[in-house]
Order: sequence, then C-alpha cells, then structure tokens
Amino acid sequence: MRKKRDSSSLLVLIFFISIIGGAIFIFNSSMFERNAPVVKLDNDKYWNLKDPLHVSINDDTGVVSYNITLQVDDKTFNIADEKFISKENNISVEVKAPKQLYRIKTNRAKLIIKARDASKWDFFKGNEIVKEFNFIVDSKRPELVSLANSYAIQKGGSAVVIFKAADEHLKSIKIATNFGKDFLAQPFYKEGYYISLIAWPIKQSSFRATIVVEDMAGNISQEYVRLYLKDRKYKESHITLKDKFLDGKIAELANEFEETDGVDDRIERFKIINEKVRANNEALIHKITSKVAQNTMISNFSIRPMYPLKNAAPVASFGDHRIYSYKGKIVSDAYHMGLDLASVQMGQITTQNPGHVVFANYNGLYGNNPIIDHGLGLYTLYGHCSSLSVNEGDNVKVGDEIAKTGMTGYAMGDHLHFGVLVQGIEVRPEEWMDKHWMKVNIEDIIAEAKKIIDRQ
Repeated sequence: MRKKRDSSSLLVLIFFISIIGGAIFIFNSSMFERNAPVVKLDNDKYWNLKDPLHVSINDDTGVVSYNITLQVDDKTFNIADEKFISKENNISVEVKAPKQLYRIKTNRAKLIIKARDASKWDFFKGNEIVKEFNFIVDSKRPELVSLANSYAIQKGGSAVVIFKAADEHLKSIKIATNFGKDFLAQPFYKEGYYISLIAWPIKQSSFRATIVVEDMAGNISQEYVRLYLKDRKYKESHITLKDKFLDGKIAELANEFEETDGVDDRIERFKIINEKVRANNEALIHKITSKVAQNTMISNFSIRPMYPLKNAAPVASFGDHRIYSYKGKIVSDAYHMGLDLASVQMGQITTQNPGHVVFANYNGLYGNNPIIDHGLGLYTLYGHCSSLSVNEGDNVKVGDEIAKTGMTGYAMGDHLHFGVLVQGIEVRPEEWMDKHWMKVNIEDIIAEAKKIIDRQ
C-alpha cells in the first residue's frame, strides 16, 4: 500500500514539474514572446493630403495581419486590411488620402492602425497593438510675397531680399541657391516680414536664388528672386615658387601644423599648407560667420563705409586666383578671399561700425584673426594681426581699436588681410567700402520695403 502511495506521489511530482517546466518554456521561448508590433509614422502631426503618409510596422516574430482606417469627422475610410499566409518582419504602407477627403472641410483627422504578430502568446492569438495618430489637416500653401530686393548682384558681391511669409503652421524660411547654399532670413520691421543678405561666390559661374517657405504639413511656396546678374572677371596670378621661400617661410609654417608632421618633401609641404591647412582655417571662418539671429527682429540696417586701416594702400586684391608653379610645373592653387591693405608697421586697425566680436584667436594661415558680427549675417575679418585689442564676446563701437597689423600666419610682410563675409560667403570688401553702392543696393531697398509694408 505504501509503495502505491509513493508511486502516486512521484507521478504527481512529475506532473507538476512538467507543468512548471512547460510554463518556463513558454515564458522564455521566442515562439511565445509578448512584445507587440512596433508602429511608426513619418509625420504624426500634420498632413497636407497631397503627400502620402508612410507607415512602418515591425516585429521580430513577424506580422501576420494589419488594418488601417482613417476617421474624419463622422466618416470612416478603410485604407488597408491585410492578412498574410506567411509572416513578414517589416512592412511599409503608403497611406494616400481618399478622393472624398478633399471635399470634406475639416482640419482634423485620425489614423487608426491595428497590427498582430506571429507569436503564440495569448492562446496562440499573438500580440496586438492598436495605435491612433491625430492629425491637423493642412493642404494650403504658405503665403509668400516678394516686396523688394537689390536690382543687381555681381559675381563676388552681395544683395538684399525682403519679403512677406505667413502660415499658421510655419516650419522654415530660406533662400535656396543653385549651388547648394541656403541663406537664412531674419524677421524684419513688422511681424510676418523677413530680410536676408545673399551673396554670389566668386567660384560659382552662375547664380540663382529662390525664396522657399514650408509649413509643418510639407506645403511649400517658392518665388524666384529677380536679380540682374553682373559677371566679373577676377585677376589670375601665376607665381613661381622659389627654393628660398619653400625652405624659409613654408618650412617655418610647417613646424606649426599637425598636417605637415613628418612631411619632408618641400612641394608636398607647400601643397598641404596651401590646400589642406587653408581649407581647415576657412572651414572655421565659414562656420563662425554662417550664423544669423533668426529670432531677432531688425528694423534698420545702416552700415558706414569700412576703412579699417587709416591711409592704407591696397597691396593684393580680392578674388585673385593664384596658381603656383615649381620648375615649370603647376603644383597648387588658391583664391585670395580678402583685400590686403598696408600702411605702417603695426598700424592701428579700427572699426567704422558697431558689432560683436565672435572670434579673437590664432587661426593658422590667417594668424591672429579677430572676426566681428555686424548683424544680418554680415561679418568682417582681420588677418595677420601682430596683437589683438579685443576678446571674444566683446562689443565694439565705432572707432574702437580691434588690433594692430602684423605678419602672423602666412604673411611675408606687415599688412592687414581684410575680409567681408555674408553668411559664410566671402564677398568683395570694396562694395562695403563704397557709400554709394551701400545706399543704392541696401539702404534704399530697405526704405522702399518699409513704405510698402506701411501701406499694407
């Protein structure tokens, strides 16, 4: 009798162990995983109806079914209802607006997505997710009206653009160009109006600028900026490299830069300094000078002619394309992106316009190199200085000393390398030294735009 009870107890124990083991197997088995499918949408807040919405459904065990419906007011549209014989791990669905939706005057919609995976969980029914996305329906393009702009732009030069842009769900405003540069606009005078300086780089053979306004739903308005294009030829200089120069100034500079560590070949050293080091230095300048205070409204922009060095004579021109040869073979080239001015040794450099010092440090080939922000994306740069009179973060007034001329960096004699940049693009300093040019191309355009705005 005792033997029979022991045998029964053993069977009961085995049964419970089996139950526990089965539960553990189910709990840990990938076949019985408990994670519902992941549902994502590329734009889950706004919809312009023209562009399809992109739904993605993903699950490690595979998706066996999904259903997508669209609710607008009291109407429901069945977008998709799929069941798979074989499971799929990743599913992409394009949701296009039903034609009937265009006739419904509403600004709200809801997308409901149900998906079930191939898991054996929940008594083999699998895991299900139900996800709802509420949209603002906006199929109206932003308002865009061009008010005024400079009549012309010169290769290597600047212009100003003023326009109106408005939308309840405004996302971005920019002036796009045919060479990939986007100029940013700043609020101007009254709410809904914008202004931007634009520039035509000397290395670009053509120029085209288009105002582009986009809202949160992806509606876009565009308007071409009508400018008379003035081509300009810049000087081309052919320079023969001498051994004395390569073994002197270039060897001296090579000791400063990591890029030339371990490079003994004199021509290779020159190429690295003239191309790679220069590119790195200019990349820093472009990064610093590409910023615009997009949240600060500007009402006036009056710039005095820029003559940073008293009684100075130009010794090298802006835009000079310098082609370097050694023993009859072209080895490198570079563009001179500023105006070189010289007067006396360690001459006093002053500013004719107020501004904010955004950089005041050593910058490779540019030597000691302060940079000043004058607003609206306009910056001035001062290279090769012997000493600096300002620090980064300082505000300067008209007539303040910035630095003294020198020959730090890649300079063979005491002088000032004076540069002007518009949102990271080097432009002709001569335009910003010309009172008449600034009046006709900048100040008069701003005054005209303000009159138009006041009449509206």
